[in-house]
Amino acid sequence: MLMTLMLSAAGCALLFLGIWGVTVTMPTALLAKNFPKDVQEKLRPRLESLPMTPKRTLGWIILALFVVGYLALFIIGGIDGLKHGFTFGQFFLRFFTVGTVIKVFDILALDWFLLTKTHFFQHYFPETEGCAGWQDFGYNRKQQARQCVMIVLGSGAMAWLFTFH
Repeated sequence: MLMTLMLSAAGCALLFLGIWGVTVTMPTALLAKNFPKDVQEKLRPRLESLPMTPKRTLGWIILALFVVGYLALFIIGGIDGLKHGFTFGQFFLRFFTVGTVIKVFDILALDWFLLTKTHFFQHYFPETEGCAGWQDFGYNRKQQARQCVMIVLGSGAMAWLFTFH
């Protein structure tokens, strides 16, 4: 259980650092699709004219490290489970717990607190100051619901992968 909690905490830290890193560097305009619609509209002129700079290149590196870090979380969790003779159910519970803790952190710490209670994003995108979307907690409910379903499916797939290797 301790390993599961450590992986969950590492996943939350990785998510925050990844969000912060790509917000600061904005490597690709596609990242803005995760913002509320009115914010996307305000950002569109800026994002359409982004030149490739060393700062944006760093953003791509951060984004790649973010993806590799998440893969590593689940691989480490799987290898540890193999060492401890986990069953399918134990693997599923570990992966589901890690994914759920990260998703709850995403919704509460990032979507609710960072998005609606601070001016974190407006600091980096001042042209979006005053957008109503920054106060619209839950604007991405459908996306969050799809991700929750993917946590269940992904947990099952990873559990199967490590159980029947």
